[in-house]
Amino acid sequence: MLQFRTAAASHVGLVRSHNEDSGLSGPSLVVVADGMGGAAAGEVASATAVRVAEDALRGPRDLAPADVLEQVVDRARAELHEAVLADPSLAGMGTTFTAVHTDGTRTAIAHLGDSRAYRWRSQVLEQVTHDHTLVQTMVDAGRLSPAQARRSAHRHIVMRSLGGGGLSEPDLGELEVAPGDRLLVCSDGLSDLVDDTALALILAVPDAATVVELLVAAALEAGGVDNVTCLVVDVVDGPAAQAGPVERWGAVAELGAGLLPGLRRS
Repeated sequence: MLQFRTAAASHVGLVRSHNEDSGLSGPSLVVVADGMGGAAAGEVASATAVRVAEDALRGPRDLAPADVLEQVVDRARAELHEAVLADPSLAGMGTTFTAVHTDGTRTAIAHLGDSRAYRWRSQVLEQVTHDHTLVQTMVDAGRLSPAQARRSAHRHIVMRSLGGGGLSEPDLGELEVAPGDRLLVCSDGLSDLVDDTALALILAVPDAATVVELLVAAALEAGGVDNVTCLVVDVVDGPAAQAGPVERWGAVAELGAGLLPGLRRS
């Protein structure tokens, strides 16, 4: 049976005053959510999305992983909407959402925004998500090169997210993984500052905990202009892991798992 062994970290960076990233790591589910909205409590949005994902682990175990993630996205969208109704000052808050879930035989991925998931296999790094950003649509249309997109002043304009008032339909589907694969799920505080060549070199380090330390250090060395959250996942053979211990990272760990609609940063 497939199982995840994960090392993770979330760092506020060198510029931001607080962490709007949230992460979750466990033997069957990993999530990164990057909150948006600043004063509109992006950290509440990201933490709420991660908490909803964690709650799904206590749900029915007969659902396919893709169905579980679809339900998570639907419920998180509804909870964010309810939070804004309860406290209109939260209007505009939103979050990216990138999650990978396995039931031991099948693995699925759900993705909204510009957080990313990569698969590192046989020394080759492949980005398995597609950024939902304005500059990515321009790259897709041939109007920008990838190098130009990395330098663009518009690179942080997100076209799809949970909450935030924009489109909220995720990319959702099966993800092919096998024992020996390594996944990286991260916020753009890493991927904007550390290019794929450097990511691949770091991911080649055998120890996942060391990899996480090196990834965060690389982002900070490159300026640390945003929050940095990264989950490094080694896919292994193991016992069925529908439920199991999870760890929370970033805002969801700081605010707590029992968030209520309208909870604001003090």
